[in-house]
Amino acid sequence: MSASTTTAGTAPASSLTSVFVRLKLSLLRNGLRQSGGRTAAYILSIVFGAVFAAALVLAFALMRGSADADSVAILLTGVLALSWTVMPLFIPSGDETLDPSRLVMLPLRPRPLIRALLVASLVGIGPVLTLVLAFGAALSVAHGAAGVVVAVLAVPLVTVTCVALSRAVAAANVRLLTSRKGRDLALLSGLVIAVGIQVVNFAAQRLGRAGGLESLEPAAAVVGWLPPAAAIGAVDSAGRGDYAVAAARLLLTAAALVALLYWWQRSLVRLMVEPDGSTIGAASDAGVRDDGGTGLLGRILPGGRTGAVMERSLRYMWRDPKTKASAVTSLALGLIVPLVNALQGTGSVYWACFASGMLGMLMYNQFGQDSSAFWMVAQTISTTADAYAELRARAQALLLVTLPYAVFVTVLTTAVLGAWSRLPDALGLALGLLGAMLAVGAVASALFPYSIPQDSGYKNVAPGQGALAWISIFGGMLVAPLLCAPLIGATVYLHLSDQESLLWLLLPAGALYGALLVWAGLKVAAPRTAGRLPEILTAVSKG
Repeated sequence: MSASTTTAGTAPASSLTSVFVRLKLSLLRNGLRQSGGRTAAYILSIVFGAVFAAALVLAFALMRGSADADSVAILLTGVLALSWTVMPLFIPSGDETLDPSRLVMLPLRPRPLIRALLVASLVGIGPVLTLVLAFGAALSVAHGAAGVVVAVLAVPLVTVTCVALSRAVAAANVRLLTSRKGRDLALLSGLVIAVGIQVVNFAAQRLGRAGGLESLEPAAAVVGWLPPAAAIGAVDSAGRGDYAVAAARLLLTAAALVALLYWWQRSLVRLMVEPDGSTIGAASDAGVRDDGGTGLLGRILPGGRTGAVMERSLRYMWRDPKTKASAVTSLALGLIVPLVNALQGTGSVYWACFASGMLGMLMYNQFGQDSSAFWMVAQTISTTADAYAELRARAQALLLVTLPYAVFVTVLTTAVLGAWSRLPDALGLALGLLGAMLAVGAVASALFPYSIPQDSGYKNVAPGQGALAWISIFGGMLVAPLLCAPLIGATVYLHLSDQESLLWLLLPAGALYGALLVWAGLKVAAPRTAGRLPEILTAVSKG
């Protein structure tokens, strides 16, 4: 045992590196053999990646000689590095080799392990695409022999730095990413993507008004000194004859790479020799939990069944990763879309109704979020009155969050646009739509329940139940606006007939109509829930 350990521990780095590269290729090959769909998806990703890379390299080549080529190349390289930084935080299950804790029991020294992991990390679509994009960026700014020489050094340096940055971040956060809190962190990816899309859209429109790409120069001047974008800036500086600046930027990127490798090595050493602090903390706190009550939430909610169901629903929204992800995404998109449209100056105050639509979707598939635990809820439902009480309490729990949030989004959108005269009718429509969504969601929960898998961070519908989910969500999205037709018709009529002084009536009308719709929806859903308990229990327990 000791002899084999010594041999493995002192094995040459080159042999260890080749082993890890072959292991990476084997994992890739075996993964593709699991199903034809996975193989097709991988091939499709290669095709799309190649087309995207070719188009971007062509665009860089066409920009060669342009006065703004350096700004575009530097900023795109910075965005590329940022993507590599956040990727392991938001896609922790995308690559199993991101978890170095699998290597803890192997007799491997940190430095050879770092080399082997780094080289193996360069095998894949992402690193190759990064290499091509770095080549295109360098191509657009490389001029003269000095620029070409620096570009030869800068392109692989950018690629290796991006990969090392990703691995260092993953190693430093591996215990977080593999814990329950880490799974909760994954829900932020939807929020980041949503915010990112709107920010890019907003920035592109402002860029067009600002007069062109020359407005990027101040940002490029700063990012050009941040590794690894500094390496592309070094190519541009060498082409301009600023050899001292080029050398400084290139050395800065190389120093950053060394620092990242050192950080990665320290994280690996700490991972392999230190116990998991989260486990120790959980064990030490196990005997000091407060079991004396349900806390502030339990004290402010009503008593009896209604309060218990409301508290359970709110705790699901706060603690269950899937429920929390849906809630955060709905809250974020419900605010971002109206607000961005308002900031662009082309939006309408009625965009605030988008928040009601997104928040109302939280009422859909209420029993699916319980998963197999729904059997405990089913034991308490024996009559239509029990089902009505259950659904009403769940709707009230959602209204505690969605109602003030819908009002907040409507008021904020109105304030940004300065259209205070439109606030009453816009708020009335928003409240009416929220009531319609909750009503349709209650009925859809009873008629089209489906399971939400708990063992996957990326699947929200169990296999074979996709049609139920589509019918439930998109059917409800069509029915809810139809239920709001009286409010919409009244709004259009008052505007067209120049009776805008009466628009304030839509606020109380919308609130009362929304409440009536919720009551009617619960009354319709209750007998169907009570009569279909076995079917609902079977459907939601499949995951």
